[in-house]
Amino acid sequence: MARTVWYPGHMAKGKRKLSELAGKLDIIIEVRDARAPLQTSSPLIGELSEVCPVAVVLSKKDLADDKGTMKWLAYFSSSGKKAWALDLLKPRMDQVRRDLAPFGPSHREVRLAVVGIPNVGKSMFLNALVGKSSAQVGGIPGITRGVSWYKGKGFLAVDSPGILDPKAGESVQRCLAWLGSSKAEIIGGYETVALDLISVLRRKGIWSMVEAKWTVPAPDGLSSEAVLENLGKRLGCLVTGGAVDMSAAARRFVEAFSTGRLGRVTLELPEDPEWI
Repeated sequence: MARTVWYPGHMAKGKRKLSELAGKLDIIIEVRDARAPLQTSSPLIGELSEVCPVAVVLSKKDLADDKGTMKWLAYFSSSGKKAWALDLLKPRMDQVRRDLAPFGPSHREVRLAVVGIPNVGKSMFLNALVGKSSAQVGGIPGITRGVSWYKGKGFLAVDSPGILDPKAGESVQRCLAWLGSSKAEIIGGYETVALDLISVLRRKGIWSMVEAKWTVPAPDGLSSEAVLENLGKRLGCLVTGGAVDMSAAARRFVEAFSTGRLGRVTLELPEDPEWI
């Protein structure tokens, strides 16, 4: 049976360390992709939230629809969670720092951990919060050994490896591959992932973003395979004889979507999260 989840050893080790550490923290900051905040939630967050307050950063807001992001911020606020939406390429951290300050006692810095699945922007957020030139500091007395802390003005922060859910189904992993948070090669290959993405964009009525960029229509009655083939022709993904290299076309398509080159999009909303 083929593997459908990328879950190397460092993820398991990171999970153990975070579980040990949670009770010694003031707050945990979970970074999610603003385009799909439910699908990019950390599998650890339910367990960790039982012992430590959790706040949410919606990263890559520059790749998501603004109206969708505002709905997600309102959703988290109504659930009692502090949440911020950030463009981590141009982060504005003053409000985040002000909001975090009350979580720590007056006699020391706020101690926090940054968690999330791979490639959602954890390290970029950490750099923005404590400063890119922040030096790593040694162990903190009474706190789990082997954890790397970073000191910023008013904060002691610990980074963590990106951790996926080893029990997540194949369909969820394919969705994460669209966003660049899972490896397409592990879960069926780029062609399989691309065909799923084509199907979802058509079903959600947002294929127009692709058509606007590459002028490749996807009318009713045309199969997803035929749409991908037309994309391959448009992108010049051809082999000897003029046939389309479907794997190359799929990779170009998925990578363009995941990096935002096809435009801004929100794939799920609080009132309509079922997009798989």
